Amino acid sequence: MIGKKTAPSPPHPRKQRIIEAAVTCFLEAGYHQTGVRDIAHRAGISLGNLYNHFSGKEAVLAEIARIEAQELEAFRTLLAAGPDPKATLTRFVEDYAEYAARPENAVLGLEILSEAIRAPQIATLFSGNRAGLVTGLEELLEKGARTGHFRAFEDPRETAGLILDAIEGRALRVLLKDAKGSAKTTLWRFIDAATQVKP
Repeated sequence: MIGKKTAPSPPHPRKQRIIEAAVTCFLEAGYHQTGVRDIAHRAGISLGNLYNHFSGKEAVLAEIARIEAQELEAFRTLLAAGPDPKATLTRFVEDYAEYAARPENAVLGLEILSEAIRAPQIATLFSGNRAGLVTGLEELLEKGARTGHFRAFEDPRETAGLILDAIEGRALRVLLKDAKGSAKTTLWRFIDAATQVKP
């Protein structure tokens, strides 16, 4: 999602400070337990100053979703640009696994997922971001199947979603210290075995 070093085009400095404060609050206390006063206090600004930039907590979350969309654009570009589907998938799995395993991304992603179950409007803010990755992966799998790099898939979109599930699930295991150092290699072998052409 977003940490101090991950936003590709940071907004106004004060707005950026509010976003970073919100992320910290969400990570420490959870989205549901965080109020706009908590965010303002963490950012070192008045409540009025916060409202100069955002109408409320959900507006801050919407900005985080927008920044996440910018971050994920690099992955969508990677999926669309590679001439060799298998090499592209290998690179995507490696890069996205590293991105997803960053503590701020893994924890915030889990927090947003749990909150989205209770509040569908939050799910709406982030669903387009993941859908874009699923579409990019789906198109890569279809291209690879046409060129003989991958087997044919009964449901390429579902397969793409399962690949993301595997990467993001491993990221949580890394966070919980439940994944060994070799887990990244094991992840790729699992995905490679699921996509390769059967002899």
